[in-house]
Amino acid sequence: MNRFSLPDTPRRLRLALALRLGIGAAVVGILAGGVAYWLASYEAELRVKELAIAGVRHFESPAMQLAEGQDASDHQELARLLREELVGMRVFGVDGRVLFETLGGLPEAALAPFSGIVPTWPKQGENHTRSVRVGADELIQVLLPMTTENGHLIGYVEGISRISEKEIEARRRSIRHVALAASLSVPTAALLLYPLMLAMLRRSNFLSRQLLDANLSLIRSLGNAIAKRDADTDAHNYRVTLFSVAVAEALKVPTETISSLVLGAFLHDVGKIGIPDRILLKPGRLDRDEFKVMQTHAVLGVEIVAGNPWLTGAEQTIRHHHERFDGSGYPDGLSGTGIPLAARIFAVVDVFDALTSVRPYKEAISLEETLSVMEQESGTHFDPEVFATFFELAPGLYAKSRTWERNQWAAELNSVVKRYFKTETERWPRAVGQKFGFLK
Repeated sequence: MNRFSLPDTPRRLRLALALRLGIGAAVVGILAGGVAYWLASYEAELRVKELAIAGVRHFESPAMQLAEGQDASDHQELARLLREELVGMRVFGVDGRVLFETLGGLPEAALAPFSGIVPTWPKQGENHTRSVRVGADELIQVLLPMTTENGHLIGYVEGISRISEKEIEARRRSIRHVALAASLSVPTAALLLYPLMLAMLRRSNFLSRQLLDANLSLIRSLGNAIAKRDADTDAHNYRVTLFSVAVAEALKVPTETISSLVLGAFLHDVGKIGIPDRILLKPGRLDRDEFKVMQTHAVLGVEIVAGNPWLTGAEQTIRHHHERFDGSGYPDGLSGTGIPLAARIFAVVDVFDALTSVRPYKEAISLEETLSVMEQESGTHFDPEVFATFFELAPGLYAKSRTWERNQWAAELNSVVKRYFKTETERWPRAVGQKFGFLK
């Protein structure tokens, strides 16, 4: 699942904020300009509508007379409306016949879109509005029904208003000013809030580090608990975790898988806490019954970390690191790619470290002998692709296992933690590595 993550350095954070603020300012400016344009157009249409309604009132009685074929000659109120803002008006009977028409204030050619054209009639209670660009001017037409007091339709009135080029330019300037003011308000507000944003971010990072520190401390505690049971486990955990990461990186495994692999590798034997000492610490080889008990450590390990959401990814390695590619492993008998990739990687490095390390019941064997034994198991015990990648890395890993001191392993593991468990905007604090036990 994809999730949003903040930049990992203050410089990148500032760049990200600047980019988002710029985009936000542009979007707000465009929206504000659009709203301003809509409001200006709406106000102009509303003004024409009000004048047309005044025309309807003027014609209510005369229109009825006109509809009956009588002459109406007194239109002084209409002349006043036309002098103020309307450039034209037409009155239609219910049959669509023009009863009265006066179009003035503009050249006849400018009124051509309206003159002689019968409009689409609106229903009672509705109105039709449209805007037409004529040269440098804009004409707005509003068509309204006329009714008597009892709601009887008696005709229609059409009002036409002109918005001059000067008025259009004034509207444009107003829209530009609104858009500019809105665009500037976003970064201005952001600058005022920036200190608060940084303070909240630092607080969030602090809490994130505390939570991460607590989770890593849990891993350290579990690792120490295993070390108390098995003297070799501490060093073994460092080696197999780093070997696993090296192979996973060579295979170009996704970051999320590697972070889960780190947790699972470090805790792979946590279930040994539940194995009796007489079996876990037995100096010789285990008999059949004892081995069955030992096998339960994979399931016991999952039970120990169950319920911790942060360790959910680790469960695959803990449970399945003893599965075999041919399906003969335990506890679930998985085979092939049915075994989680993290477990397939870990199975290779776990056996490698076991063969090249001293155990209570055996001596370490050489690199050449180890690789010879393991190569015979490729395709049966190990995933062939994973083993082929590991085979190329094995000499370097073996050399480290022979020469590195604990502090070197700790420093390397701390470097891995930095790469795969970064806090949101700051580099991994040294204190976390120290508390996790990777740095001294």
